[in-house]
Amino acid sequence: MHVSFIIPLFNCLPLTQAMLHSLRATVPRDLAHEIILVDDGSTDGTREWLKSLATPQVQVVLNPENLGYAASNNRGAALARGKFLALLNNDLVLTRGWLEPMLALHHSLAAPGAIGNVQLSVRTGEVDHAGIFINAKGKPAHDRSAPFWLERVRRPVAVTGACLLIERALWHQLGAFDEGFINGCEDVDLCLRALAQRRVNAVALRSVIHHHVSASPGRKLRDEANTRRLVLRWRDELALRGARVWCREFCSSELNAATAFRSPAENCEIAAYAAGVSAHPPRPALQGIQQAIDRELARWDILLGQS
Repeated sequence: MHVSFIIPLFNCLPLTQAMLHSLRATVPRDLAHEIILVDDGSTDGTREWLKSLATPQVQVVLNPENLGYAASNNRGAALARGKFLALLNNDLVLTRGWLEPMLALHHSLAAPGAIGNVQLSVRTGEVDHAGIFINAKGKPAHDRSAPFWLERVRRPVAVTGACLLIERALWHQLGAFDEGFINGCEDVDLCLRALAQRRVNAVALRSVIHHHVSASPGRKLRDEANTRRLVLRWRDELALRGARVWCREFCSSELNAATAFRSPAENCEIAAYAAGVSAHPPRPALQGIQQAIDRELARWDILLGQS
């Protein structure tokens, strides 16, 4: 079995049906594969519909209660037999030729981690995801910049779990998704663990699909708590990964009171790192992100009632 498609479900039956139709229409004919659908307590008729799907090629898993995105993917991956896992949200619209560039990119890397692709918003048609970067506050954010016409690959910090390809052996080696994250940041956490093992996360820019984006009910309810958990675990790594963005924002801002206190030498360091000339993040950037993180942690303490 070559690829195991893992699809967690929570309501949104029409979107699930359309997504499954697009998957079946776009899987290469000669590709050995299986489809594992994990229902996370749907109440909209999804479970009744799933009864008609069970075949040797399709497995259906019914969670006893709503366990969340991470747990649903983990349950599906535990049953998978493929060399590769392809995690797919149920609100995607897959287009012909989406999978092949992701597999090809994986094979081209010496130490592949998680492979993602370009996702266009169904509502606007604009790029919603072409990788995940760490911003000047030390927090993950979607790269929504359109690929240049000659650009084929990006190597971001992370890729979204909405459409993610990874070797099953590496998935288990990394420890799967952390179920302490509830519908958010589990994919970034997994990708950071891959980077810690010197793996390369990458985006296949020739793979383009469409995404309804956060269609499942309650998808965004835990965003703040999830980001806080991620920052507490990866604080120093996030500061390091966000340093170049901090430097670029510093250089693009108008001269103000904040920049006036920088020495000429510091300004040169910041500009060199922003331009990619220097390989070492300057101290002011790391300090700036750490200060931003402190402000976010203080805000979360108030917002989430943390002590």
